[in-house]
Formats: sequence, C-alpha cells, structure tokens
Amino acid sequence: MLVKQIPIRNNLRNYMYLLACENTLDSIAIDPLDHKLCLEVANSLGWRIRTVANTHHHHDHIGGNGPVISATGANLVAHIDAMDAIPNVDRGLVAGEELICGDLILKVMDTPGHTMSHICLYFQGNEHEKPALFCGDTLFNAGVGRCDFGGEPKALHKTFEDQIFPLSDDVRIFPGHDYIENNLWFTLDREPDNKDAISLIDKFKNGLDSESFISDIGLERKINVFFRLDEEKVRFGIAKSLNLEFDSLDRQKTFIGLRALRDNW
Repeated sequence: MLVKQIPIRNNLRNYMYLLACENTLDSIAIDPLDHKLCLEVANSLGWRIRTVANTHHHHDHIGGNGPVISATGANLVAHIDAMDAIPNVDRGLVAGEELICGDLILKVMDTPGHTMSHICLYFQGNEHEKPALFCGDTLFNAGVGRCDFGGEPKALHKTFEDQIFPLSDDVRIFPGHDYIENNLWFTLDREPDNKDAISLIDKFKNGLDSESFISDIGLERKINVFFRLDEEKVRFGIAKSLNLEFDSLDRQKTFIGLRALRDNW
C-alpha cells in the first residue's frame, strides 16, 4: 500500500489521505476536503482516484467530494447509515465489509461515538508493511474524537473497548486532524509526570514536524490518556475534577469523564 498523508492547514488542521495499490496505482481518497490539493497531489504521483471514502458526514470531511468525483469519475462510499447525510453516496458500507482498490484491501470497521455513523478503514499489513488504521475523528494522535456534534460518549467508549484497544501495538494510525500537541498537553494536565508525553512534546519543540508524524497503537498506550483508564492517578484526577467517588469510577465513567473535561479544556 502506498500512503500519502496530506495536511490541509486550515483552522481545523484536517488531514486527508490518498492510498494507492502499488501495482495499478489506482487509489482511494479519504475525506478529500481540499479538492484542488487532493487532485494536485494525485496527479503529481500518477495515481488514479477510483474511490472517495468518507469516514463520517461532517462538512470538513465531505466538502471536497463533488469536485474530486467530477474530475475523476470516482465512486463514493460511506457508512450505510450516513447515506442520507452525505449526498450521492454510491455504496453504503457495513462492518466487516472489504473496500478493494487494485490489490489494496481495507476492512470496514463500524466505529460509532464521534458520530453514530462513523467508519474506520483497517489495513491488515503483511510481511513487508505494518498494519494501519485510517480512523477519521474516532482516534487522534494522543486523543479521541469529541461527541457533541451528533455522537455519544458511551458509544465511543464501547468502540474503543471493543475495537481500538485490542489492536496490536504496531498498527499505525492516520487520524482526521492534527491535534497532537494540544492533546499531549491534556495528557500532561491529567498525568503531569508522563515521561513519554513530555519526551514527545520536547521533540516537537526541537523541530519534529507534527504534520508528518505517524503514531501507532503502542505509542498511544503510553501518551494518550484515554488509553490509560486503569492508571490510579488518572482516576483520582477525574474523581477530584468532577466531584465523583473514586470507587465508583469504572473504565467507562473514567473515559466519559476525560472526554467531558477535554471538551472544555
């Protein structure tokens, strides 16, 4: 699989992605908000966009669909329950389905929470290449998606417990936005002595480019406070901040508490 992570550099710091089959150079455009930039990059690489895939229906992910499709003749796919919210979807996707482009195969994951009709696309990897997750606004570098624009925090927690947390450490993550530095500071607000988060912030201060940074699940377990639900310091902090009984905090309540704090942080 060939991957191009494309930062849009708007106020929301969106990413869009081009994924191509190495043999055919047929490609999938994921959430191509900036249609001009998407087409420019694809043309410069010699990749032919055959499919546009939307992770969810928010405008900052679907806004470039029409011009990309008009220019390329690509078909449009999205969650089957988002077909009423996204114009002109050709095919509604369900969990476990495969999205195929040349020799490239992506597995569809149904990941509600940020919205209730959200998909992630999973590349299982091979002996030459690590697996990858194209996760839209479900999982961010060092954070998770917010739920107050048509989502539900309990559903997001279940998505993580059932589908995200079990992923292997070597799964690369490709999120829908570049929020890593703010998210790292939130982790340190909750865990001031998190050495891995401190180390990564120092690297960004010293010139590491966040726009080209690729995290993986193993690193997220260390730097993403939403993965650290069993850490006593995290749980004590939630109890204190939200005036809750420590002993009442299970993993779900801790996750939801973190999301509520992050919404207003």
